[in-house]
Amino acid sequence: MFSVSPLSAQFESDILTIINSKTKPLGALGQLEDLAKQLVKIKSQSAGVLKTKPTISHPHMLVFAGDHGIAEYGVSIAPSAVTEQMVANFASGGAAINVFTRQLGWQLDVIDAGIINETNFEGVGNQRLGAGTKPFHLESAMSLADVKLGFALARKLIQEKYDNGCDLIAFGEMGIGNTSSASAIMSAVMNIPAVESVGKGTGIDQATFVKKQQLIQQALDFHQVPNDQALEILAAYGGFEIVQICGAMLAAAELNIPIVVDGFICTAAAMIAKLVQPNVQDYFIFAHCSGEQGHEKMLEWFNAKPLLQLELRLGEGTGAALTLPLIQSSLAFYNDMASFAEANVVDVVSDK
Repeated sequence: MFSVSPLSAQFESDILTIINSKTKPLGALGQLEDLAKQLVKIKSQSAGVLKTKPTISHPHMLVFAGDHGIAEYGVSIAPSAVTEQMVANFASGGAAINVFTRQLGWQLDVIDAGIINETNFEGVGNQRLGAGTKPFHLESAMSLADVKLGFALARKLIQEKYDNGCDLIAFGEMGIGNTSSASAIMSAVMNIPAVESVGKGTGIDQATFVKKQQLIQQALDFHQVPNDQALEILAAYGGFEIVQICGAMLAAAELNIPIVVDGFICTAAAMIAKLVQPNVQDYFIFAHCSGEQGHEKMLEWFNAKPLLQLELRLGEGTGAALTLPLIQSSLAFYNDMASFAEANVVDVVSDK
């Protein structure tokens, strides 16, 4: 379905030599040094030679929207109609993700992956897999055919972005009820009960929180999908937006595009992507640790250290959007910071 190559170690020694020769103590730029190394490896792998001046100039943010059948059973503070209303807000440029992408220089695309009502909002792409998923505590959220179609649509979209110069990609989502879907995916993959994965999403009260836990545990007990069956987990518990984010991550990694992973929902998609193709993690840049319960455990599952810790829990790709200056700065120091030799600094600063 997808063929994702691991990042080659061919240029690693040369990249480290360049980083360590800069006019700074060893490791003094912390995570920016690790980020630079990862990005230069990705860029060099794509080029087939060590890139001397790698840049990020065409970053794309894709926000996928979809509705969830389980939302009709009282697991969120908002009704499903809010999904469509927020897509309208995206289309008119008024949401947080619009503000951040405009400010920072992302190209933003919004895609209807399967909200309840088909709309014709200007600038919103149509990759609908249906009018929302089924309530997954009672039946499968979707069919395996839906999952595969979602992957195919996502792959085509990523190819289009790549052909138009995309050199960094991030994903956001909108869908009332999608923290329930992500929690179920997390529990299924990690083989943990719902009480360890379910959080309060956008801020539900205690009674709704307990009901949410109960319904997700009911779903886990009903489906009992083995934790290595990636597509079956998506079919059982996924959202149409989560399916397409997962497929888009795999397609981007296949094309050697660095991928910024946003918060709880997008990390659930990333978990499934890793089950499909373990090498996909080589291309992941984890943006932030969400305020949603469970996200920190997800990051531990990846053994990942996120760039930001801002207690965000909005979704939409907002955390991923905010990392762009850090990503660009990591390449700027790699490209432009003087070496000790270039600066005629003869006394190398210690790393103490």
